[in-house]
Amino acid sequence: MSGKVYKVKAPLAGTFYESPSPEDPPFVEVGQKVKTGDVLCIVESMKVFTEIRTERSGTVVNILVVDEDIVKKDQELIEIEMA
Repeated sequence: MSGKVYKVKAPLAGTFYESPSPEDPPFVEVGQKVKTGDVLCIVESMKVFTEIRTERSGTVVNILVVDEDIVKKDQELIEIEMA
């Protein structure tokens, strides 16, 4: 990694989902380029599904959790190397 890394954090505690449903592909994968506002994942808490969007453009360099992991508020989920 040569550029600055932006760390996407969970805005609330809940269950991490990498795709909109089990049959669908993940929103993002390592190496994928993303633009500001792109959906990266979903965190579900008490049957409310919250889309997590990136605030920076760049390349996904690391996904720190796996599908259906329980995450805490402010836990780092995804690292993006900024363009």
